[in-house]
Amino acid sequence: MRVLVTGVKGQLGHDVMNELAKRGYEGVGVDVEEMDITDAGAVDRVIKEAKVDKVVHCAAWTAVDLAEEKEDLVRQVNAVGTANIAEVCKELDLPMIYLSTDYVFDGQGERPWEPDDPVVKPLNVYGQTKYEGEKAITDRLSKYYIVRIAWVFGVNGKNFIKTMLNLGKTHDTLTVVNDQIGTPTYTYDLSVLLVDMLEKEEYGFYHATNEGGYISWCDFAKEIFAQAGMNVEVKGVTTAEYGAKALRPFNSRLEKKKLTEHGFNRLPDWKDALSRYLKEIEY
Repeated sequence: MRVLVTGVKGQLGHDVMNELAKRGYEGVGVDVEEMDITDAGAVDRVIKEAKVDKVVHCAAWTAVDLAEEKEDLVRQVNAVGTANIAEVCKELDLPMIYLSTDYVFDGQGERPWEPDDPVVKPLNVYGQTKYEGEKAITDRLSKYYIVRIAWVFGVNGKNFIKTMLNLGKTHDTLTVVNDQIGTPTYTYDLSVLLVDMLEKEEYGFYHATNEGGYISWCDFAKEIFAQAGMNVEVKGVTTAEYGAKALRPFNSRLEKKKLTEHGFNRLPDWKDALSRYLKEIEY
């Protein structure tokens, strides 16, 4: 199996390439230098020349607050770029995996979002454009996985854990929001699931985060410092008190039983994932 992977400089694309290699598959990795996804001609040429069997689309604009100031550019990347890839997949009959986000939902209530729940109004530009990316795929393809993830961390890139560890070196006390609830996703564990999906044809919408229950960002920060052996006090604040340019969903609980129903293994416990991750990085 030969697979095109976009966004290989990011956290997830990096790990997907490694997982493909581990299983003896051939990954063709591209980032913006090799294939500008906003350029339909470039996308058509690169995918056709690569002669791949499947596509895993990890590339995205993910800077949530900055997205509020650059809506047109973000839409070009997250929506138009995804549509460009989907068009070529449609022409060549290639199955495609698209990584989406909890941010497509409005984050209200406390019920975990089901993969096949209708999307309600996303709260910010990032969520809206990722939803438009989902639509670009469902409007064109039948052989697709749309996998929504949340609170992502990996070795190859910036994330909440690295931010906390860096701040913990210079602060005795930190304030972290305690009213946004979800579960983290370790890209190493997620990449195993995505390659499992490439080996099957159980297409559709799925949710995938690590197991271990729903937590707040404040809970996550406390566990990071506990496992890292750092003596940092974490105080909870509300989203309103913290303040941010883009609105965030309060409810990022994602229901994942559909994975089990279709024969996929769920991701390990998030505390276990954090422990393994801290061993991988230098901090």
